Amino acid sequence: MSETTAAQHALLGAPPEYLTPLDRPTLEEAQMWCRELASSHYENFHVATWFLPRKVRPHFDSIYAYCRVADDLGDEVADPVVAMRLLDAWGSMLDECYDTPERSMHPVFVALHETVRECDMPRELFADLLHAFRMDQVKTEYDSWDELLEYSHYSANPVGRLVLWVCGYRTEALGLLSDKVCTALQLANFWQDVVEDAERGRRYIPADAMVGFGVDEGQILGRVFTPEFGAMIESLVVRTRAMLREGGAVSRHVDRELAVTLDLFRNGGEAILDGITAQDFDVLRGRPVVSKAKKMLLLAGALIGKMRSGTAR
Repeated sequence: MSETTAAQHALLGAPPEYLTPLDRPTLEEAQMWCRELASSHYENFHVATWFLPRKVRPHFDSIYAYCRVADDLGDEVADPVVAMRLLDAWGSMLDECYDTPERSMHPVFVALHETVRECDMPRELFADLLHAFRMDQVKTEYDSWDELLEYSHYSANPVGRLVLWVCGYRTEALGLLSDKVCTALQLANFWQDVVEDAERGRRYIPADAMVGFGVDEGQILGRVFTPEFGAMIESLVVRTRAMLREGGAVSRHVDRELAVTLDLFRNGGEAILDGITAQDFDVLRGRPVVSKAKKMLLLAGALIGKMRSGTAR
């Protein structure tokens, strides 16, 4: 089997749009593929990175594309055995991107190699994200807050560190502050999506919190809200908000333009927690959402901050 054929077969079973092309794309074609993927998904990561300097945006498009495809290989493939095989193949492609980049065929890795080369990106951060997607295939419940922190170490924290790294900030002190923000954002999404996750067979509310507040697991799928359930969610929200605000100090130690983006991420997390609070912590009656008006205010605030930095483009 030729190298081209092998590359084609590696992702068989993946969503069709993610299959490896027969011909190796040019760097320009690969970056365009990543840009189109990023722009077609209205998600906080892509929107927030618009406020970064234009010269680094292609790097964030390639990082986003790597994360998006890996996430979909795990979540959009029904058979967990196939999903794990695809994630392993994606990991092999990542190693190839670092070790023998001239053999990379997939547009994500053709584009990502340029980011790796220009920014000297640590392989570990990308590998950690892939580890989290593999965890999702085998672990569906969490027993404690510490278990959630361990999961977030792989699933969320690498994203913040990648942002800092591309922008030239590589100290561990800033990385640890970023970790707090990213973990808190992950947890905020968990508290927002309690019912949706339960319907997918997942529970991120730690079992020890449920025991401590006298909450039964059947209440989630049955959508049975009680004062005890509300008190439990409130305690998780309070703890998450404190972490988010502690980590927010990272914005005081970076340039103004990057601070605008980091603040937009953090404010988005605050908005989710505010939405949960506004529902009196009853996340069982419906998913708390950030209204379009609130999103526009967040974006407007970020735009004003970018303009004040004197670097609007």
